[in-house]
Amino acid sequence: MGDFRQAQNEAHPNKTNTLMVGIIFLLIGILGIQIWLLYSALNNALDDNRGIAVAAFLGSSVLFVMALWLLRYVPQARKLTRKKTSQSKYE
Repeated sequence: MGDFRQAQNEAHPNKTNTLMVGIIFLLIGILGIQIWLLYSALNNALDDNRGIAVAAFLGSSVLFVMALWLLRYVPQARKLTRKKTSQSKYE
């Protein structure tokens, strides 16, 4: 019985591309939320609201761990194989 990585490497390239696009969009979304949390934490820290800054830090830390976990599912690059061409009669 194979594991996820073996099945992913044997999958059709269209499925692999779809998976890659989905993971990239999720990572971009996580990054956007982290930037929003950073902005919110900085504004509230400057107004001496330390509670929101700590909550934003914890939320951003959880999102960072989720992003690292998602990177596990990024497909490996495919090795290109060149087709052998027949010898040209002019060579």
